[in-house]
Amino acid sequence: MKKDLNHSICEEAIFERIYNTYSKDLHSYLYYRYGEQLNPNDKVQDAFVKLWNNCKKITFNKAKSFLYTVANNMMLNDIKHQKVVLKHQQTQPKHYTYETPEFILEKEQFLERYNQVLTSLNEEQRVAFLLNKTEGKKHSEIAEMLGVTQKVVEYRIYSAFNILKKELQGFKIK
Repeated sequence: MKKDLNHSICEEAIFERIYNTYSKDLHSYLYYRYGEQLNPNDKVQDAFVKLWNNCKKITFNKAKSFLYTVANNMMLNDIKHQKVVLKHQQTQPKHYTYETPEFILEKEQFLERYNQVLTSLNEEQRVAFLLNKTEGKKHSEIAEMLGVTQKVVEYRIYSAFNILKKELQGFKIK
């Protein structure tokens, strides 16, 4: 008696039979062809998910071909992706800038002057200012760390900011 090969693979029992029949062979095929590095287990599972999602379009006698084609294409796509990643890792970043030498010199001089003014601040102002502006601490956190009130911290930051603004031309901070 001839089997009817046009059964819908959307039926759970038929899909399970397809899975039990082809999953190990498909895994072995992918493993021996591409190796363990590209996760053949994942590709097998993904191929069966795609088969399930397209079960109405695929007949029972085309299921094996569909699974092998989909799994093989997924592996090839992963290989292509790895080549792109490797290519981008090997490219060296460009070491030029569009900044003019004058701008770079001004930036270095400003940074040097900024550091000088920072060192000229008294310790309380410098600590409060740097905790707030470089480490992003809130006024309440700084007050707790230093053991002072929040108003004292605000005053220290404000006075440090005013000194920096007065000593450095064009100094702005957010």
